[in-house]
Amino acid sequence: MDAEAQESFRDFVANRSSALLKTAVLLSGGDRHAGEDLLQNALIKAAGRWHRIDEPEAYVRQILYRQQVSRWRLKWPRRELSVAEPPETGTDPDGSAAAELRLVMRGALARLTARQRTVLVLRYYEDLPEAEVARILGCSVGTVRSTTHRSLARLRALAPELAALGPADAGQQRPPRDYSTVEVRS
Repeated sequence: MDAEAQESFRDFVANRSSALLKTAVLLSGGDRHAGEDLLQNALIKAAGRWHRIDEPEAYVRQILYRQQVSRWRLKWPRRELSVAEPPETGTDPDGSAAAELRLVMRGALARLTARQRTVLVLRYYEDLPEAEVARILGCSVGTVRSTTHRSLARLRALAPELAALGPADAGQQRPPRDYSTVEVRS
């Protein structure tokens, strides 16, 4: 890599690594160390092809996604790390509710399978359309839809406390619609 490409790569890493690390940590189920490893491997792969990359961030994100897919396709899954539940916090006017929501969400995401977590991160954190997620994961759009549906259902079952942290009207159901026959007079 020549000096100009090295400088360009260093600038990219300095400017975009924190955003890329957030995605990597989410893809890793909230495990910061695994996320750092995932990002480091992606940056190493990108550095080797840096002079041929047109859109560096898209290229590195694609590597992150594919590496994570490869991890959950491994023959021997990694051992699960058990951690204590986050401590309860009191009502705090300085925005601790948002921090609590992040902790609960991180814990809930960590309890999903790697595939479920990856689909939710790509769909809702990365805000990618279903077709793009299907292309990245190498599956059909229907598989993305069904996996998203099952993942959200499991997330709700694993962490019912998320409903209490969401909007006030999130727990309210809409009244049933009346589909009875209506007579129209002309």
